[in-house]
Amino acid sequence: MVDQPRVASLHRYPVKSMLGEQVRFLDVDERGCVGDRRWSVRTATGKIGSGKNTRRFAAVSGLLLMRAQERNGAVVVTFPDGAGWAVDGEKAAERLSRQVGQPVTLAPESTVSHFDDGPVSLLGHASVAAVARERGEPVDVPRFRANLLVDGLSAFAEEAWIGRRLHIGTAVLHVSAASPRCVMVNAETADLPAQPGNLAAIGRLSNGQLGVVAIVVRAGRISVGDDLTVE
Repeated sequence: MVDQPRVASLHRYPVKSMLGEQVRFLDVDERGCVGDRRWSVRTATGKIGSGKNTRRFAAVSGLLLMRAQERNGAVVVTFPDGAGWAVDGEKAAERLSRQVGQPVTLAPESTVSHFDDGPVSLLGHASVAAVARERGEPVDVPRFRANLLVDGLSAFAEEAWIGRRLHIGTAVLHVSAASPRCVMVNAETADLPAQPGNLAAIGRLSNGQLGVVAIVVRAGRISVGDDLTVE
């Protein structure tokens, strides 16, 4: 562990509940990470496709088998066979409907937020390592789909940031809450096999929470290697 917490990697997920892309920097504004979860899958009832059923969300299985990335200013969804389609075209929705076994569309965020608990998510590598020790087997960090992965912390130390401000790059964040986890951390993805038991291990260790979520106090740019200063 290093003395100063710093950004180890940055990740953006252009379509909610799909895999995303690793980036060198993230711009943040009052909504959150620019381009993150800007699009979502919508069911026939108008709910947002997710891993759970709530007032806003509807469980749609298999979304993590797709990856969304920005290419030349457009968001493209890549399917398990390698085919890629722009989210704003009819072919992407048609293919996705066949893939998930129900009629769905793809739509940009409107008045209903795509975020579960907060617009920016942060997670320490040490916290994931603690879950792996609890399980007695490796657990891959990408299963938790955080925007900022942080080195230089002890396990679950990021929860001490709740209620405080973080200065990172030219941005300032306010950490609002711990990040509740759902069954998607166990699921098969485009990169990883299913790994049942991850959610149960998080429940035993930290009441089902892993990492934290934050809101943006001051817009700016966060880059890989930036130090985190807690106020």
